[in-house]
Formats: sequence, C-alpha cells, structure tokens
Amino acid sequence: MLLSGTVVVDASTVIESGAVVVENERIVAVGDCGDLLERYPEHEHRAFDVLMPGLVGAHVHSVQSLGRGIADDTALLEWLYEHVLPMEAGMGPEAMEVAALLGYLELIESGVTTCIDHLSVSHADRAFEAAREVGIRGLLGKVLMDKDAPEGLREDTDAALTKSERLIERYDGANDGRIRYAVTPRFAVSCTEDCLRGARALADEYGVRVHVHASENRDECAAVRDETGMENVEWLHEVGLTGPDCVLAHCVHTNEHERELLAETGTHVVHCPSSNMKLASGIAPVEEYVDRGVNVALGNDGPPCNNTLDPYTEMRQASLLGKVDALDPTSLPARTVFEMATVNGARAAGFKRVGELREGWRADIVGLTTDLTRATPIHDLLSHLVFAAHGDDVRFTMVDGEVLYDDEATTVDAEAVRKRATELAKTVV
Repeated sequence: MLLSGTVVVDASTVIESGAVVVENERIVAVGDCGDLLERYPEHEHRAFDVLMPGLVGAHVHSVQSLGRGIADDTALLEWLYEHVLPMEAGMGPEAMEVAALLGYLELIESGVTTCIDHLSVSHADRAFEAAREVGIRGLLGKVLMDKDAPEGLREDTDAALTKSERLIERYDGANDGRIRYAVTPRFAVSCTEDCLRGARALADEYGVRVHVHASENRDECAAVRDETGMENVEWLHEVGLTGPDCVLAHCVHTNEHERELLAETGTHVVHCPSSNMKLASGIAPVEEYVDRGVNVALGNDGPPCNNTLDPYTEMRQASLLGKVDALDPTSLPARTVFEMATVNGARAAGFKRVGELREGWRADIVGLTTDLTRATPIHDLLSHLVFAAHGDDVRFTMVDGEVLYDDEATTVDAEAVRKRATELAKTVV
C-alpha cells in the first residue's frame, strides 16, 4: 500500500508532498510522493491530508471504560476505593472483555496504535483476547493487589504471582509480537513487600517489563512513608522496581533524590496531565525529568478520571500545564510533547522501531483530515497536531501494516460493542 499526504516523519521532519510505502508489516520507503508513485506503481494508493506515526497511550486503563464519568470531583484515594475498585470487583469476564474492547476501539479511532494498559485483578485474559481481536499493539498486565484491597480484588501473594506467570507464558509475544506482558503491581499502598519483590523476580525470570503507579497523590506518598520510612520512588527502588524495564505512571510528587534515582536507573515516567488535573493530584515536574534525561511518555489514565482516551487532548494539556507550572511560555514546546506521545512512549513500552515513519520501521501509521474550520489555516503542522487536533480528526489507523480503522473499525463490530457496553455499564456501575 502507498499512503500519500503531508508526512510527519518525526518531531523534526515533515515532507510536504510525501508518501509512505508499506509492505507486509514494515515501511519500505518514505519520501517524495511523485518519486514513490513512479517506483511503486503496483501498490494500492490512499491519500490523506496528514500522515503521522501512531501515537502511544503509555498509561491507560481500558477495563475502566464502563465507568466513564462515575466519580467526578473526588480525590484519588476516595475515587479509587469508593468508586473504581468496587466497580472492578463487580466485573465478570464478559464485562471485562467488553470494557477492554471499548477502550481499544476508542484508542484506535483516536490514532493510538500502541498502549501500555493497566488491567485489573481478575479476568485479565479477556482483555488480552480483546487486544488481539482489535489488533492494537500493547503492553498489558494483570493487576497485583495483596493488601488494602476491597473484597473481590485482594489476592494471596503467591497465587497472584502464579496467575501472572501463566499469563506471561500464554500472551507475551502473542499476535506476532504485537502483545507483550508487563508485571503490574497496582501501587505500593496495595502491595506487600513480598509482592513487589516477587514482581521484580518474575520480570527478571521472563525478561518482561514492570508497570506500576507511583507518587500520584500526596496521601498515597504519606501512606508509603508511614509504612516504610521512605518516599514512594525510594521504596520502589529498594524493592527493585526501578530501571530501564520499569514504567512508573504519574511521578507527580518526587524529591531531589527520587528524581536522581529515576534518571540514574533509566526508569521510564508516564505523564498523565488531564488525570492529574481532574483528581487535583498536582503537576508533575516533567521539564525537570526531561532535563535530567528521564524518558517521559504520555498517557490518558482511565475513563473515570479523564474522561477521554484522546491522545491529542493529552498533548495539548501536557504542553499548557508545563508552561503554567514554569510560568514560561517556552516550556514543553510542541516538538518535545510530540516525542513524548510517539517515540518516547514506544521506548517505554519496549517496542523497537515504533514511533517514527522511517524505512524499515513498523508500519504503525495514522491518517488525519485537515478539512476543518479548526484546521484553517495551518502555519505550523506540528503546532496544529499538538494544540488544535482532536482524536476525531483521525480517518485511518494502521498497525503492523494492518488497517484497523478506516472511517470505521475494520476488525470488530464497533456498534455492537458500544451497545453491549451500555447495557453492561448499567449493572456494573
């Protein structure tokens, strides 16, 4: 297939009349449209206003999709323990699968080709199957909670780790490598030391990643400090949950030593600006992380605390919030934020040759329309994508050369998923 349009290769390179040629799961050529049309005349030709790398939702909760908007105007721990965790505890296998399908549909419809998904304690296999059905690229994990969890979610430590091991053996590398596994403790508050150290041992044994919440809220940090005598990231470091295979979501409240640890260990941080604002958790020191060389990616978090999985909204919020925090209009410019939403996210997830449109890289490509009043005029395309574009501008989403969305989902019946999700939400919530 030959895709043409204004091609955003990466945060620094735009080809005005460009094209991308895809064969099987790879990009085989990127360049001038006229030249490539002559070189590849036999390829199916599709034209779009803009072609760009697929975006990466580096921290999402697909299975919370049935709870969109159920817990507005509440603080994190109340939001979690009084609303979201009870909902998750009440979700059976079908609800978990339909919620995941709904989340993945929203992602691909919005131009997200890769996600790092924090699932739930039970029925995680149904979300893995949903990811395989939709075709999204994902780093997914069953949640570990062996203390301070409501009925239906708290597990025996060894049993939880054993279930995780079985899921790794079944799903890590599934769907021709599109699906990878992450060992997923919820956060330090809900996991014993044995559970956290067990997560590290499991990740080491199988060579998989770790995905955990960290330092999102002051009350969370205080709870960890009271129990361990350490700050949150310091404690995670103590039990082995920092390093280049670790993805820490949020990291809003960190001290100097913790920031040094994140940088020195090569730990990945995921910034979730909309969620942090909605839950009044605070403003993450993102520019300081970037200046220290920490790889920072972008995530939406979950539908009950956002309430959208639109990645363009998150790019805009990240840049604007950074400017307000620093009182500096040059803080977190469009180029930096675009990298956070693409190649940085792919790096955090551990997927190679993902996040840019380059020869030999994976064909994860998004096509957008600019035939919109909101897109008129465009003086700077990157500025438009970060500050003005919306997820519903997306017309085409491809992962590994497979078209998942072409003005409508191609791999699942989206209308049927939405209908069933609406029905299940009434009982689950």
